[in-house]
Amino acid sequence: MQFMVIERFRAGARPVYERFGEQGRLMPDGLEFVASWVTADLGRVFQVMECDDVTLLQRWVASWEDVADFEILPVAGGGAAVADAVLGN
Repeated sequence: MQFMVIERFRAGARPVYERFGEQGRLMPDGLEFVASWVTADLGRVFQVMECDDVTLLQRWVASWEDVADFEILPVAGGGAAVADAVLGN
């Protein structure tokens, strides 16, 4: 399953990117990074992550919650979501 993770930096981007540079993403085994985008003001990051067990996301967030706040939303590709929800495929 894929998740959109919206990360809001608590004290700016520097603490987050310093830790990332030193320690990497700190992801547990079984959690996969798919893609990410950062806002132009470096205040938020939007990441697509993939896993079969949502507790892996919770463990990952615990490694970062001192420097960022997280919103996690399950997502599906637009075409698949429309086909399932609207067309009943």
